[in-house]
Amino acid sequence: MSDIGIKIIKDEITGEELKKLAEETFIDMAKAVVDVEKEIMAIGGELHADAEGLLIENGSEQKNLWGINIYINKPKEEQIQFISLINVRPSAGNSSMEIRDPAIKERIKKIVEKLIG
Repeated sequence: MSDIGIKIIKDEITGEELKKLAEETFIDMAKAVVDVEKEIMAIGGELHADAEGLLIENGSEQKNLWGINIYINKPKEEQIQFISLINVRPSAGNSSMEIRDPAIKERIKKIVEKLIG
């Protein structure tokens, strides 16, 4: 696992900081993993699994982690894409890469809005 370019976000960051994290890998998009229990996230890196691993190393539980993509140049209502390989969890009722549960999506949106100014 490589945590190079991955930052755990516990307090609000600016849009400019998000842009810098995105530019390190995908230019206009940043991969992120959100801990819906702790209301924190890890942003950056090439794989959601790397950010997931970093959060787990720092005390998060895998069952609370969901992968998203944040598109920095899209309108706010279109910025979050709820798709990641780490979201495939048939035992938790999510059998696809896209998060299906509307309540989890809403929780993620609120956390992202709180952490990215």
